[in-house]
Amino acid sequence: MRLVGLLVLGALVFAAPSFRPAEAQAPAKAAYKGVVTPIGPYSPGVGISGTVYLSGQIGLDPATNQLVEGGTEAQAKRVMENLGAVLKEAGLGYANVVKTTIYMVDLAEFTKVNEIYGGYFPAGGVPPARSTVQVAALPRGARIEIDFVAVR
Repeated sequence: MRLVGLLVLGALVFAAPSFRPAEAQAPAKAAYKGVVTPIGPYSPGVGISGTVYLSGQIGLDPATNQLVEGGTEAQAKRVMENLGAVLKEAGLGYANVVKTTIYMVDLAEFTKVNEIYGGYFPAGGVPPARSTVQVAALPRGARIEIDFVAVR
């Protein structure tokens, strides 16, 4: 009798409807390519619910997909231009950027990068929140990488 009860209980467990909440419909996402071919399995930009998340960019030349020459300053300019292309594709500009992260191999070059970076944001506007960190290395031997979060 006990075995029959366990078998019936087991059948009820397998036949019972799931008690997990219904799967919510995921919000629609939009992908933005920008001008540089990604060096990994990621999107250069993804928009969802009025926010666009831009992947970190290094100073790759869109024509060659190789790092630009000229060191940190040249790479910083190219990074900002590459990020600008993703923003433009999303219908946004630098004024829409609310958060950035800068990754640098050498923080001794921060002053140069800060000057270049700051020149891309509208004068008199509210600059984005920002974090800057020194890292041991970046992809392809880059000296700098920057990512953005922007809102509509």
